[in-house]
This record gives sequence, structure tokens and C-alpha cells, in this order.
Amino acid sequence: MTQQNSSSRLQSQIDRNLKRAYDDVLNEDVPDRFHELLARLRNSDGSGEPARGAEEPRADE
Repeated sequence: MTQQNSSSRLQSQIDRNLKRAYDDVLNEDVPDRFHELLARLRNSDGSGEPARGAEEPRADE
């Protein structure tokens, strides 16, 4: 087996493993804490303060 052929096979294996790892991360659930943070950001008025009537953060955060 030539050096180039071995290197090509190794590169292909690395590519497959990286794609598999990336796909696993894409399929992970988004934690509830991030959903809550996104909701608070959507409800803010841009001043850094929650908009009136926006949900306040929970005490355990």
C-alpha cells in the first residue's frame, strides 16, 4: 500500500468520524434553559430590561 493511498484512507476515516460527531450534536435536544433565555430575549425591548409583562427569570437561575 502506498503512502498516498494510506493517507487518503485515513483522511476518509477522519471525515466520516467528524461528520458522525457533528450529526450527533445536531440531533441533541436544546436544554429548557436555552429555550427560556430565547423567550426572554424575544420579549425584551432591546434596552437590556425585560419588556413589560415579560416572564421574569426563575429564582433558581
